[in-house]
Amino acid sequence: MKAIRRLTVRPVLPDPLRPLSDLARNLRWSWHPETRDLFQSVDPECWTASGRDPVRLLGTVPPARLAELAEDRRFLRRLTAVADDLDHYLSGDRWYQAQSGRLPAAVAYFSPEFGITAALPQYSGGLGILAGDHLKAASDLGVPLVGVGLLYRHGYFRQSLSRDGWQQEHYPVLDPHELPLAPLKERDGTPAHVALALPGGRELRARVWLARVGRVPLLLLDSDVEENDPGERGVTDRLYGGGSEHRLLQEMLLGIGGVRAVRTYCRLTGHAAPEVFHTNEGHAGFLGLERIAELCDEGLEFGAALEAVRAGTVFTTHTPVPAGIDRFDRELVARHFGPDSELPRIDVERVLKLGMETYPGGEPNLFNMAVMGLRLAQRANGVSLLHGGVSRGMFAGLWPGFDAEEVPITSVTNGVHAPTWVAPEVFRLGARQIGVQRAEDALAVGGSDRWDSVADIPDQDIWELRRTLRAQLVEEVRERLRASWRQRGAGTAELGWIDDALDPDVLTIGFARRVPSYKRLTLMLRDRDRLMELLLHPERPIQIVVAGKAHPADDGGKRLVQELVRFADDPRVRHRIVFLPDYGMAMAQKLYPGCDIWLNNPLRPLEACGTSGMKAALNGCLNLSVLDGWWDEWYQPDFGWAIPTADGAGTDPDRRDAIEANALYDLLEQRITPRFYERGASGLPDRWLEMVRRTLSLLGPKVLAGRMVREYVERLYAPAAEAHRAMDPDSARGLAEWKARVRAAWPGVSVDHVETSAATSAAELGATLALRVRVRLGDLAPEDVEVQAVSGRVDSEDRITDAAKVPLKPVGGPDLEGRWAYEGPLALDRTGPFGYTVRVLPAHRLLASGVETGLVAVPSGDLVEAAGLLMR
Repeated sequence: MKAIRRLTVRPVLPDPLRPLSDLARNLRWSWHPETRDLFQSVDPECWTASGRDPVRLLGTVPPARLAELAEDRRFLRRLTAVADDLDHYLSGDRWYQAQSGRLPAAVAYFSPEFGITAALPQYSGGLGILAGDHLKAASDLGVPLVGVGLLYRHGYFRQSLSRDGWQQEHYPVLDPHELPLAPLKERDGTPAHVALALPGGRELRARVWLARVGRVPLLLLDSDVEENDPGERGVTDRLYGGGSEHRLLQEMLLGIGGVRAVRTYCRLTGHAAPEVFHTNEGHAGFLGLERIAELCDEGLEFGAALEAVRAGTVFTTHTPVPAGIDRFDRELVARHFGPDSELPRIDVERVLKLGMETYPGGEPNLFNMAVMGLRLAQRANGVSLLHGGVSRGMFAGLWPGFDAEEVPITSVTNGVHAPTWVAPEVFRLGARQIGVQRAEDALAVGGSDRWDSVADIPDQDIWELRRTLRAQLVEEVRERLRASWRQRGAGTAELGWIDDALDPDVLTIGFARRVPSYKRLTLMLRDRDRLMELLLHPERPIQIVVAGKAHPADDGGKRLVQELVRFADDPRVRHRIVFLPDYGMAMAQKLYPGCDIWLNNPLRPLEACGTSGMKAALNGCLNLSVLDGWWDEWYQPDFGWAIPTADGAGTDPDRRDAIEANALYDLLEQRITPRFYERGASGLPDRWLEMVRRTLSLLGPKVLAGRMVREYVERLYAPAAEAHRAMDPDSARGLAEWKARVRAAWPGVSVDHVETSAATSAAELGATLALRVRVRLGDLAPEDVEVQAVSGRVDSEDRITDAAKVPLKPVGGPDLEGRWAYEGPLALDRTGPFGYTVRVLPAHRLLASGVETGLVAVPSGDLVEAAGLLMR
């Protein structure tokens, strides 16, 4: 019989065990080994059966066992120690509290997904895992972050395989009462809600759930409440599900509802109001509109409110391709804003103008969430050095007249939360060298460029650790493989071979990620005979563990999964290559440490960052990757191998795949497997172990989320908070009026005359030339602009590269023709082809940079030709 209603009955803990409830409700247990060990000791069998989830564990432990533990002095001492440790962690000063200067009182961090633990499945892939690691690292550093997301009742899908290897999706229903969450409540005890107005007088209400991620509160909005109609109840049903209107409502709830949830949380708890709002990808971009509406309600005009909001907003883009950005039809967005819907105080045309692709190459009827994110944020970044460059090129249309390298999008390379991803065995080996506290600080906070203590660990210890981790992975794979085959319909008699699947002494390669086509899951299958030779080599075999999910609507990705599965099902190789369905955090935490090589072969430059290789590296796994994302930035031969790319414009996709697959096979055959199986005088693979050692000591400190969050604080959050404080109502009005005046007057700005003290086209290195310029400012004054000399090397088409920019000083004017004179030195500081130009930019103390407005005046073609080049 099927129940007509489901509810969760919580256990009543004996008084001595009450701290267990607090420990279970704070997700710090997901990265704190002592807390997990404590819960395991409550009931090891229940711990395993609960999926290592403390909340589920406490709901299943027999009352007799709880009564027994309440009398167990040894257990109670451990419980007290762990509870005291959490209290100290939550209340003590950390890195952030020791910094000088005025840092933000609080930062609100919005993301459509958060991967914190498998016990809270609210993530699909790298974006969510990154967001979860950002929150954890902020907690470890003491950064006063407030996370904001949605609570998806079905999460992301669970994956299984049919008998013929086709991906199948399952959407289990999640009960918030069975998750490590608590309802945010008003002071009268009723659940806290936020509401959005919908067309036709309808309303979308959402309950607010609170997850504790160490010191960081995470607010999750849930539309599955009785006050909503069935359609509105389903808004937060699935992560990245539904059609355009469904996605738009999700993103309105995340951005607009999220700001309202933050205000509610601060009102109820006394938490400091955020001075900085960080939008992790464009999905939450509507948060800027809600903040503009708040300021308009306080009496600011739209333009002034826009400037005030921009000052305190940070936008992070994660996609390297336009197709990865959410774009909505103009009419759909218009229908959901304005007098009859949400934000009625704001003219809908102003809303639309923020997101429309009104630039060359854009589609004028589409509302682009990333474009809105960039227009509403004074500071923006990509997630690796290479991706920052790709993003500047992709969004250059928003800053016409500027070279792509000047587009105001910087980069903060992602990092990973080491306490989450480093295997306990790896941590213990490090703690043995430098002590537990120093090891914890090194992983969580970082700060050093090298972990030199790794050099003191004996080779034998590193090799034994690597084999232990490989053996653990082999056992994990066999268990998951057996479960998968049973799910596919296999009987016990068919599964004897699984006992011999993989070998703890064979070179193990891991490949696990989402399965869009650009990540090229099946590149390894390009030459199947050659792959079989590698898998079955009599002296130097390899084995490969593969995992990944295709988006439910991506049949092309599902075909790639099926192709890989069918190859791995071949009885000749199935003991050497396996596909594990339902890739998630729990699997990943076993997979990264157990592999010797982490493989990544995307189409360059389509991998924005690709953090899985970072997690592998922290466990002593070497990377084998295309030079894309973070690997392009930090690759050294000491850390692994770079797969050569054939990304020239004239190479067709099929030929490119063939070239890069051959390069992959060559590396495995000629360089990687010989080094792994080669033994030195000690009987150990000395050269391999040296690479492991260098990966840990030199790459380890770079890939930390602690390093990443410190960069966000220093380079983005602190300047944004300073700009926010400077933008009082009068300043915001003044800046908005100034921008309007400058835009109106800009057609009258021009560079009319450029001359230097040099009369020839050659000059000597180290010389300084006097540059004199006359510019027309129209209705503007010298204090409204900056006149710059831009100089540097030039290419064959006279384009300046690696430009140096020097402001020129006004020396007189206006003359009878209304021109102002500017002068300054021009240093000839490099040899070879050298050139210069002059330009005029708007200048105001509240701009983050002169590029911000997108306005620039440069010499006419005639002037450029007359000025010529100085050095050849």
